[in-house]
Amino acid sequence: MDSRIFNALGINADPGILFIILFLVIVIMAICLFVLLIRYGRIKTSYDIFMQGKKGKNLEEQIASVFEDIQTLKTTSEKSRKDIKRIMINLKETYQRVGIVKYDAFKEMGGKLSFSIAMLNDNSTGFILNSVHSSDGCYVYTKEIINGECAISLGDEEKKALTLALQEDAGRSEKNAQREVGR
Repeated sequence: MDSRIFNALGINADPGILFIILFLVIVIMAICLFVLLIRYGRIKTSYDIFMQGKKGKNLEEQIASVFEDIQTLKTTSEKSRKDIKRIMINLKETYQRVGIVKYDAFKEMGGKLSFSIAMLNDNSTGFILNSVHSSDGCYVYTKEIINGECAISLGDEEKKALTLALQEDAGRSEKNAQREVGR
């Protein structure tokens, strides 16, 4: 079968073959269209489910609100980290190690009313408070401790109180080490 249009274009092909090729292209396009319609239906269903709830109009506001909340949480978290760091620094200067020794200052008095108390910070710096109770009254003395040592000579009870306070630190370090091993 000859075609004047094909001859004018300089194509020597049978128009039947051309119609078959065009028919196959139309069938392939129809299949692609069908697949795309199915995918569109699935996406539309997902979109409709996503937009339910607060009528979909507020969705943008909700997303913006979530981002604001996240920013607030980040700010609060950073502030908390800084506060905790400052607290840990301040904690090293607090008196947290204590040693107490009760004793009878005079043999005629009973009840161990006298005492020595050593209070130290994390750097083994602090003071010893010595209270001597007698029938005449109560006398209180204090001695400064720097790096676990005192420039003034210490009595036996004061030495014991200082040793107890220093040992409390060693005991605490030992407990922390045991906790670390247990983890």
